[in-house]
Amino acid sequence: MVKDEEILEELKKIRTLLEPKPAPPTPAPPKGFWNEFKDFISKYKVMGLAIAFIMGVYLGGLVQSLVKDLLLPAIGLAIPGLADLATYAAVVGTQSFGVGNFLVALITFLIVAVVIFVIVKVTKRWGIE
Repeated sequence: MVKDEEILEELKKIRTLLEPKPAPPTPAPPKGFWNEFKDFISKYKVMGLAIAFIMGVYLGGLVQSLVKDLLLPAIGLAIPGLADLATYAAVVGTQSFGVGNFLVALITFLIVAVVIFVIVKVTKRWGIE
């Protein structure tokens, strides 16, 4: 009987050792405007988002220049009558529709979409999320 009680005591000690420890209390949110701002910037990755936005704007400008200044003149050489596609306009009555500007915007969008697609594929291959 004494042996059973010793085993029971030993098992109780083991059980208390195996019980999970209570989680440490979560730290209080930082106080003060500056600390809250830094916490916001790091938590929501605002800097990365801002950099991506700025790079996207300039990449769009670069691609737009590529399309207007290099690709469309080459298309104009290849297809007679489209020497300057950007200035092409359809006139209906007294209204002038900027068909050429729309086509330039469409071509630019498609090229930017392809470039972004390639960038995303390359970064995923490199393991960057």
